Amino acid sequence: MFYYVLKYVLIGPLLRLLFRPRIEGLEHIPAEGAAIVAGNHLSFSDHFLMPAIIKRRITFLAKAEYFTGPGLKGRLTAAFFRSAGQIPVDRSGKEAGQAAIREGLGVLDKGELLGIYPEGTRSHDGRLYKGKVGVAVMALKAGVPVVPCAMVGTFEIQPPGQVIPKVKRVTVRFGEPLDFSRYAGMENEKAAIRAVTDEIMYAILELSGQEYVDRYAAEVKAEQQEQQEQEQGGSKPKRLPRRRS
Repeated sequence: MFYYVLKYVLIGPLLRLLFRPRIEGLEHIPAEGAAIVAGNHLSFSDHFLMPAIIKRRITFLAKAEYFTGPGLKGRLTAAFFRSAGQIPVDRSGKEAGQAAIREGLGVLDKGELLGIYPEGTRSHDGRLYKGKVGVAVMALKAGVPVVPCAMVGTFEIQPPGQVIPKVKRVTVRFGEPLDFSRYAGMENEKAAIRAVTDEIMYAILELSGQEYVDRYAAEVKAEQQEQQEQEQGGSKPKRLPRRRS
């Protein structure tokens, strides 16, 4: 119930007023039945803009950190994300990917829409990164279509680290549903799920017009962070030993 209050009364109208989103290809979202909406992830605002535009309820797999914050703020944040249709997924450990797949298949088994960001994390520089194969496994196991989606302009209104977004127009673009029935029964074959994932990412790329990087975003982030730390550590002046009198 509160999901629809957020969508149609509180958050949805406010987002439409502030960002005046251009909506393209909304007719590609199935009117009923299970489907996956796979999009690029440029901004924290993506969590709210896409659900506000899609007429049906859509459930996203969200990182568990949104649900485990300390104190009153943490409890309020967790309550908000649950009310907004987000499912917490622990992204740490070897079983993280399997847990996400189980949760996603549970949503699809109910005949609902599942939202997912195949990159696995927000882009830190506005480029589109290599997709993780979980989206392909879920699409093949559930036998559902995948609707590619591109958020355009959300990186500019709220890049990583910016708390309050700029008021600027954005575009949300949906592509034609991708049918992977030709890969039925091949969800355990690495070559097949990689091919499906790459096809999904290419469809997103065509819609978004981003620069593509054939590496995982998390790896590139970690490398850049390590390099920055090394540079900062190397720039600190060395303390000379005290001379004894």
